[in-house]
Amino acid sequence: MSQTMDKLPQVLESLRRLGLVAHGEVPKFMPLTGGVSSDILLAEVAGRRFCIKRALPRLKVAALWEAPVERNAAEAAWIRTVAQWLPDSVPDLLGEDPAQGLFAMEFLAPQRYPVWKNELRDGRIEPGFAAEVGARLVQIHRHSANRADLASLFANDATFEPIRIEPYLRATAARHPDLADRLEEIAATTLATRLALVHGDVSPKNILCGPTGPVFLDAECAWYGDPAFDLAFCLNHLLLKGAWKPQWKTRYRACFDRLAHAYLENVSWEPPDAFEARCAALLPGLSLARVDGKSPVEYLVDEPSRERVRQSARRLLEQPVVRLADVADSWSEQRDTQQ
Repeated sequence: MSQTMDKLPQVLESLRRLGLVAHGEVPKFMPLTGGVSSDILLAEVAGRRFCIKRALPRLKVAALWEAPVERNAAEAAWIRTVAQWLPDSVPDLLGEDPAQGLFAMEFLAPQRYPVWKNELRDGRIEPGFAAEVGARLVQIHRHSANRADLASLFANDATFEPIRIEPYLRATAARHPDLADRLEEIAATTLATRLALVHGDVSPKNILCGPTGPVFLDAECAWYGDPAFDLAFCLNHLLLKGAWKPQWKTRYRACFDRLAHAYLENVSWEPPDAFEARCAALLPGLSLARVDGKSPVEYLVDEPSRERVRQSARRLLEQPVVRLADVADSWSEQRDTQQ
């Protein structure tokens, strides 16, 4: 957070240009915890509170992981676009300063908008909410499918490849050379598929449980490409939660099934079977990436749990399936034999 705190005079000037802070007003800034790719500040001024987000050129992970800061503008554009269709599913965008690589958005208080990851961690596991995540995610993809204007606006291959494909699939392939051809095939298919507006980081840590349903945050990886990436990315976390909290694995599986069903029953831009097969192929690659890629999940700290994830993912990469239910079944069978 020191990089952004060091630039508070520039941040304040941006806020004044955007009309969010009057001349003579001096906000109180407080760093907020968040992901690894951006600094986030809470600003308090004149009885108002809002957030400022600024992308970092180097992500806060152990491995060297750099990405274009232009992704901040892509996230702002994603929020504006999705707000046209699902205004309750995104925060209000208050202003943007692309030259400074930052934007301001409304502050959603955690007391009213808890983070879904924390709910899942603490045993408040609601399959109905998972179904609503799937239903809203597929609506974003349906609204954006086959839109040449959005394909042009979100032609962000130069961001998506270094922030998603390389650190997840290609970095993992380097750790598993016997699977390198398979992982590269999945990577190539993902990059070549241009069908809808992709969020790129649909993780429970980026989904708030709002009073009217899920709210999606952190669309820095926004890209016009393969919507299967979003679904696989989210479902992967529900599998990983079962490795983290095995006492609740049945309930996490119920969330997996409800989310997948709510999504798949509304796929309209291509044959649903083709979409599902692509998603089922990608999912184990992402699972393996979260233990052996550049961004391992922080909560799988013991090697036995990581090894169970590793073996489950390897099995599915070596023996691919085409149904998401089969992915979850194979994962469960593998884990049951190892426990």
